[in-house]
Amino acid sequence: MKNPSEQSPESPTLAGQVDLAILDDDPDFCTYLDDALKDDGLYSIRTFVHPEELFAGCEQRLPDIVLLDMKMGEFKGDKVLEQLQTAYPGLCVIIITGYPSLEDMRATFKMKVFDYISKPFSLAQLRQTLHNAIEKFGLGRTAQDRLRERLGHHIKMLRVERDWSLKDLAAATKLSISQISSIERGANLPSIESLLAICRAFDKRPSEVLAAIEF
Repeated sequence: MKNPSEQSPESPTLAGQVDLAILDDDPDFCTYLDDALKDDGLYSIRTFVHPEELFAGCEQRLPDIVLLDMKMGEFKGDKVLEQLQTAYPGLCVIIITGYPSLEDMRATFKMKVFDYISKPFSLAQLRQTLHNAIEKFGLGRTAQDRLRERLGHHIKMLRVERDWSLKDLAAATKLSISQISSIERGANLPSIESLLAICRAFDKRPSEVLAAIEF
């Protein structure tokens, strides 16, 4: 059997996949998770059995989510978590452990982990937790997807603030109601001309609108 840390660090992340890094000192458990999740087609998975391998992997390509085992013999999961959060603030970390305790849960949540899963856990539970993280952090979407969603939501909020209906905005921009609706839903990006018309209707500069969505 290959060492899990040698199996996947070079594997590319395909467009739309979530880059998932797993640190657990049990090679068989790493292989189990890799095999169980890879067929979903949602994840690019890298497994590590030593913290230094994980840190090297993060330097090579920062993962979207880290599954971190808290009890790894000589290695302390809380120390690894502290190093990860210092180096990569805002990184999504999900704790996994075979030795759960209320005290541990309280301590790790204070360190702003996303969630805490106790072994043994079902694949359904793991998949749901990963799905929740993907939704929360907006992972697995292309930059264009995120731009459509954020811009559409912001335009809708501008319209709601003015108490305008779709019909009102359509009249102000000379765009069709269906065009504006598809933009607000994030189904389509506005053309340059459409974006300029929308910005004029709200007395906004395009740079203001784009800055507001922090993209």
